[in-house]
Amino acid sequence: MNQRLFIVFEGIDSSGKTTQAELLKNSLIANQQQAVISPEPSNGIIGNLIRQALKKRIIFSKEQDLFDQQMAYLFAADRHDHLYNDVDGVFKLIKDNYHVISTRYYFSSLAYNCDTVEQFNFIQKLNDRFPNPDLTIYLDIPIEVSLARLQERSLQEIYETKAKLTKVKEQYQQIFTAYQGKAIAIDGTQDQQQIHQTIVAQVQAITKA
Repeated sequence: MNQRLFIVFEGIDSSGKTTQAELLKNSLIANQQQAVISPEPSNGIIGNLIRQALKKRIIFSKEQDLFDQQMAYLFAADRHDHLYNDVDGVFKLIKDNYHVISTRYYFSSLAYNCDTVEQFNFIQKLNDRFPNPDLTIYLDIPIEVSLARLQERSLQEIYETKAKLTKVKEQYQQIFTAYQGKAIAIDGTQDQQQIHQTIVAQVQAITKA
């Protein structure tokens, strides 16, 4: 397994991205591979600003369209830093012989920050120079499952409503239907270990190709 990969997990809220990312990282390390989880929003300055906005501790605009547009700009700026910074950027880590696993990438911006074709085209243009991951894993769960899992949290974020998640799920389906890169969709309601084994098999297939 000489090839170092940039792997992205996508899905609506509480689809299991963090859990599966951690399982994959541990599996790679157990097989004598260096691996790290590097999420979006990132842990950098812009990423922390985004996290505060998602928790409603910062209000950029009370008008939803303007808020989504502002968030789209911030996510794109954070994504550039996430990929290219010289300290812990994705490509710096890959150069240092790490597999990099991200929970969310530009697919999330396309799914969460637009409701119209015009908005979609705007966000797509903001992100069209970012490279595709080596593998994208879309964890698909019903809206009802997402909402039930979210109820267990003490604090919900601004996009965690039934109406918003329904729209996001529709957007994801359109995105991955048209996507030309390497991606797989997995039923996120399956047993965690079953999902994990499917993912490991996909990663091994890429590294052995």
